[in-house]
Amino acid sequence: MKVPWRLIKYLPMAQKVLARGRLPAVLIAVARKSSSRGGVLKELRSDLALLQALCVAWWRGDYRAVSTSALVAVVAGLLYFLAPLDAVPDWIPGLGFLDDLAVLGWVMRKWSVELEAFRVWRDSQSTEVREDLKRLPAADEPKAE
Repeated sequence: MKVPWRLIKYLPMAQKVLARGRLPAVLIAVARKSSSRGGVLKELRSDLALLQALCVAWWRGDYRAVSTSALVAVVAGLLYFLAPLDAVPDWIPGLGFLDDLAVLGWVMRKWSVELEAFRVWRDSQSTEVREDLKRLPAADEPKAE
């Protein structure tokens, strides 16, 4: 499955975010943007929650069974979601999130096996762990090794 051309420039950015320890800042920004849009993001909400939970679990060292390629693609998808001036600018009513849906949909399909494995892992955890995955890391929270 070919990488959407709109996402290609975000892959090196995602690698830098991960290498520089900036993932918590990205997750916080995604949470802010998704909560500020209300019903507009209804279709994206569950996918964003899964992708964020994966990133949180990886950051804290709880779940490392995700390939580097999948993690980079997930972070790139989140960065694309954050970009206000992507292929279809987010401020265009009714259309602004169509490209975000397409890019995140590609990430969900391309990495479906790894995302499903994470979902199974997450769902097998205690209620406390699952709730902790919803709590975003602080922007200065160090990555677990």
